[in-house]
Amino acid sequence: MKMTEETAKKAAQLPKPVGYKILIALPEVEDKYESGLIKADTTKSTEELSTIVGFVIKLGPDCYQDKTKFPQGAWCKKGDFVLFRAYSGTRFKVHGKEFRFINDDSVEGIVEDPRGYTRA
Repeated sequence: MKMTEETAKKAAQLPKPVGYKILIALPEVEDKYESGLIKADTTKSTEELSTIVGFVIKLGPDCYQDKTKFPQGAWCKKGDFVLFRAYSGTRFKVHGKEFRFINDDSVEGIVEDPRGYTRA
């Protein structure tokens, strides 16, 4: 995908995480079930709100700097897909797309492929 000037301007509007916060992009919620039935707006909203997987965009400057808390080093890096608790973090939207800030210690796992992960 080629980055257009408009796309670059939108990307520049994303906030920079401060302290120990991680900027997470959330996956797009599908409009339909696998069967082809269209999801209700409330269903899509609940799925978006309760998601447990996200894409790491940026890490704040203090992420994973506490050597006592993180003796093995960082739990994730930019570009990772991570698992975190449902409903966690600070939710916000930029140009209609939802993002979250989560704490560095909120990362509970890293996944190679986020497809198929749902809250149990």
